[in-house]
Amino acid sequence: MRVPSVAIYTGHTALQIALGCIEEGLGVIIFGPKERLRLYTRFPAIRGRLEEYRGEETLEKISSEGGVLVLSGGAIEYLTPRVVMSARVPVFGLRELTRWEADWFLKTRLLQDAGLPVPRYFRGIDEVEGLVIAKLPGAKGGRGYLVSSSRSELERWAEKQVESGAVESIDQLFFQEYVVGTTMYAHYFQSPVMDRLELTGFDVRYEANADGIRRLSPRSLGNLRESFVVTGNFQVYPRERLLEDFIEMGERFVEATGRLIPPGIVGPFCLETVVTEDLKPVIFEFSGRIVAGTNVYLGGSPYLSLYWGRPLTVGRRIAMELRMAWEQGRLGEVLT
Repeated sequence: MRVPSVAIYTGHTALQIALGCIEEGLGVIIFGPKERLRLYTRFPAIRGRLEEYRGEETLEKISSEGGVLVLSGGAIEYLTPRVVMSARVPVFGLRELTRWEADWFLKTRLLQDAGLPVPRYFRGIDEVEGLVIAKLPGAKGGRGYLVSSSRSELERWAEKQVESGAVESIDQLFFQEYVVGTTMYAHYFQSPVMDRLELTGFDVRYEANADGIRRLSPRSLGNLRESFVVTGNFQVYPRERLLEDFIEMGERFVEATGRLIPPGIVGPFCLETVVTEDLKPVIFEFSGRIVAGTNVYLGGSPYLSLYWGRPLTVGRRIAMELRMAWEQGRLGEVLT
């Protein structure tokens, strides 16, 4: 089998993955809505083929050409887990995990089964106690979330989500204890080829309008409420004493995916945490693929340099894993 070309859905981390694959000598196909493809003509280093997404026939074409789909936030949110699960194109990453990631209760079950510290969650508004964050399913980048301790406000929010078509039923919504602390998103790479977990970095999300509200005085807020739409990301370096905790949590997550969703996680993933004042990370969510927060080290991750002796982007690390697996005849270990 020839070295595979990599198919990347537009947006999210497409530039990073494309550049990393080009640097490793892999072919690149960037696909998505026609109006989003223009961006990728603006950067001379991005020499991939651009393909308008025309539904599942596009994935069939990519598959027939020997292409591999890299899981990303764009693939989860816009292709949808249903399409990813049913498509014949090989996937770099754990395909079945897309279904778990789209279901809040499966998501929480996986974290709990791994023995990881998680906030309380409530199966219905009538069970809510204290301050909660109400969430929509899918990879929506915080859009539409609500923080409240009022059951009546949560009920109005839930009805609005159903009426707008954001969800089909209230059962798809998730009500989670709001843990106070500093958010820290931990990035990892599970390598079947190297048989190890690599810590790749950390980020903090820049959110509208939660971050804007913090610059206003209480008197000027009026009817403004916090929202959590991600507009960008900051790189953050946790205290070194926290690194062992983060690594052990990543290892427990990998082990749990191997038990519950064989063969287990492949490649990049993220554990989304709040670090409390007693320096204990609490995991409120996970992403089972590359996250946009890895874009904060487009010049290369200093943590990956601890494994490889040089800074690398996660996009290039994906390409390296594919190339090494191909060279060793082990592609079956990194594709699902």
